[in-house]
Amino acid sequence: MMMKAIEGVFFDLDGTLLDTAEDFVITVNQMLADHQHPGMDGHLIRQNVSAGSRALMGLAFNLTPGDELEQKRALFLQYYDRHIQDHSRTTFARPYPGILPLIDELEYRDIAWGIVTNKPRPYALALIQQTGLLERSYAIVCPEDVKQPKPEPEALFLACKQAGCSPESSIYIGDHLRDIEAGKKAGMLTVAAHYGYINEGDDPMTWDADLNIDNAQQLHRWLAAHHWKIPATTT
Repeated sequence: MMMKAIEGVFFDLDGTLLDTAEDFVITVNQMLADHQHPGMDGHLIRQNVSAGSRALMGLAFNLTPGDELEQKRALFLQYYDRHIQDHSRTTFARPYPGILPLIDELEYRDIAWGIVTNKPRPYALALIQQTGLLERSYAIVCPEDVKQPKPEPEALFLACKQAGCSPESSIYIGDHLRDIEAGKKAGMLTVAAHYGYINEGDDPMTWDADLNIDNAQQLHRWLAAHHWKIPATTT
């Protein structure tokens, strides 16, 4: 099989690069308490973080799509923003185990790396900055930067342009079906992060990713075993 050197490695944010769930757990439950609603199980919140704030509000307040849901989502984003701007909080987002050594190795090998997320830019940048990774990333693409966010590939194409690498020589890692769909549409090698925020009824083995991992160390070992190269053509 023909192999080619990896030019870029790109991560989804929530549930792939960073464990951000505790900020969501506290914010959702604070909002529920303020509205005299019973609390929501933290495990259920974690499972649905990657589905986005609209889905979380639908679950928390038992709402279907409509004006009330949009109002609750807008209010939730105010709660969330206020919470993550509190630098004294104990729920700081943290890189998953093995992420920082992997990034160190990518930088040592002059392989560009970046972040492609559907998280709105103000919140994404705040969390990335708090982890010290903002200045190190070659590319950060948020939904405001594109006309069509994931699962369309536009954001991944933009990230490759910012990082100066080709999609066909790059990898995208995510914990949601839309991540794998976007990566495939972009022609990247796709990696499903099973350690992320995956709904109990979802099976990432059905996403048809090129590689499935249970932790970042597993990806690091796979890359090293393949001499930091990927197949010249992927399916």
